[in-house]
Amino acid sequence: MIYTLTHDTTIENVLRNELHLGKKYVHALRMAKAVSVNDELVSWTATLPASTELVIAVPVATSSYVTNDTPLTIAFEDEHLLVVNKPQNMPTHPNEPGQNNTCMNAVMKYTDGYAEHVHRLDEGTGGLLVIAKNPIVKAALDAALADNKVTRKYTAVVEGVLRKKQGVITKGIGKDRHHGSRRIISNAGQKATTHYSVLAQTAATTTVELTLETGRTHQIRVHMASIGHPIVGDTLYGAQPRGNTYALQATTVGFTHPITHQKLTITKK
Repeated sequence: MIYTLTHDTTIENVLRNELHLGKKYVHALRMAKAVSVNDELVSWTATLPASTELVIAVPVATSSYVTNDTPLTIAFEDEHLLVVNKPQNMPTHPNEPGQNNTCMNAVMKYTDGYAEHVHRLDEGTGGLLVIAKNPIVKAALDAALADNKVTRKYTAVVEGVLRKKQGVITKGIGKDRHHGSRRIISNAGQKATTHYSVLAQTAATTTVELTLETGRTHQIRVHMASIGHPIVGDTLYGAQPRGNTYALQATTVGFTHPITHQKLTITKK
């Protein structure tokens, strides 16, 4: 792996504060003498100039998912990460030992080594899912997600006609004590913010684009239901039955590539 410095800094700072690697992983890299410059080992505390290329020998890592042969639609791929189009009605990852019908099982067949999802999509939500191909990229993207530096946009069809063409929903979300998988609006719950804008309307439905500031479980589904416009088909949150799923797709994901520093915006086609 080649990591080019964007400013004057040290190897130590890159690993800990730019790639956000944990202490144990940093220690393992140090013991393995895994970071070099021009085929030479240099002090990790020495300031190196911008444009210096660090060569990082990434330790071999494997993921524990079993594989399946489900075909994948790839929206973006390089040696560091993968963005796939997860089908609706497919879980993101296994929830019990031996489960092999999930998106990560299909990804594991495709990558045949290490693969870990950076975020997750509900089973009924289709669309773009970001996958890290090594633990360094996983740590860096996890930090970017936590710092709200990953843009996630969704498209949904909701019941009814929204009067406001755009808005922001800022309502806390907590668990429903009476239903294992359901979430509710709760002042004591986790803070959650969803932006929406109207794309199209019919006499009975509205198509909206939604952008998340936070990523709570069922956030979009709970927030839209809370303003009286549940997602079409989302019976868990009060919508009328329609088919075997609900109308929500993850359509765009954007972030700065943690290794190449390229600004990526990937849109579902």
